[in-house]
Amino acid sequence: MGLGVLGVGVILVALEILSRTEILPSRDVPPVTTVLVTLAGQLRAPALWVEVLQTLEGWAIGLGIAAALAVPAGMAIGGSHVVYRLVRAVVEFLRPIPSVALIPMAVLVAGTGLTTKVFLVAFASFWPLLVQTIYGVQDADPIARDTARAYRIGWLDQLWLVTVRRTLPYLATGLRLSSSIALILAVTAELVVGAPGLGNAVNAAQSGGNYPLMYAVVLVTGTLGVALNAVWRALERRALRWHPSQRLELAA
Repeated sequence: MGLGVLGVGVILVALEILSRTEILPSRDVPPVTTVLVTLAGQLRAPALWVEVLQTLEGWAIGLGIAAALAVPAGMAIGGSHVVYRLVRAVVEFLRPIPSVALIPMAVLVAGTGLTTKVFLVAFASFWPLLVQTIYGVQDADPIARDTARAYRIGWLDQLWLVTVRRTLPYLATGLRLSSSIALILAVTAELVVGAPGLGNAVNAAQSGGNYPLMYAVVLVTGTLGVALNAVWRALERRALRWHPSQRLELAA
C-alpha cells in the first residue's frame, strides 16, 4: 500500500514539474496543484455529487441485472456437460463483442438516457460473471457430490454445500472484474451518448475549455474506481474468510 501511494506521488510530482516548465503545455495539461485546487472547490458543490450518484446509479442497476442473469445461467450451463457444449460456441461468439459497438443500436431503441447506459453496463458485465460462474460450477469436487448423494443429503443442501460454496470464490472474482467493467461502460456511455453523469461532466468541461475541471472530474472517476475495487476486496475477504486463498493473503 505504501509503495503504491509513493508511486502515485512520484507521477503527480513529475506531471507538476513537466507542466510548470512547459515541457507539457500547461494550457492542455494544467499543473496538478491547479487541478487539485479546482477539485477542492468542486467537492463543496452539490453538482459533482449528483453526477457521481448518476454514474453509480447506472453502474449499480446494470451490474445488478448482469448478476441476476449471469449467475443462474452460469450454474445451469456449468452443471450440465450437454448444455455447456450446446451454448459454448454462442458464448464465445458474443463475449468478445465490445459494448461500445452496440451504442448506435441502443440509442435507436432506448434513446440517450439511463436505459441505454444500463443496457451497455449489463451487457459488458454479464460475460465475466457468466464465465466465472461456469468455471466455478465445473470445478466442484465430484467426490464431494458422490459423498453427498451417498449420505442422501437433500438437493438444496447439496447445491449449497457442494456447488455454491465451491463457486463463491469464482463468483467473487467475477463480481470484482465486472464492477470495474461496469464503471468503465457507465462513464463511456455518458461520454459518447451524453447520458447524465461524470462522463458527461468531462465532455462539458472539455467543450468549454475548462481543462482543470475536466482533469478534476477524471480524477474523481479514477478515485471512484479505486474505492469500488477496495469495497469489493473487503467484502470478498469477509465473505470468504474460510477459503484458503484468503487465509494465505492475510498471512502474507
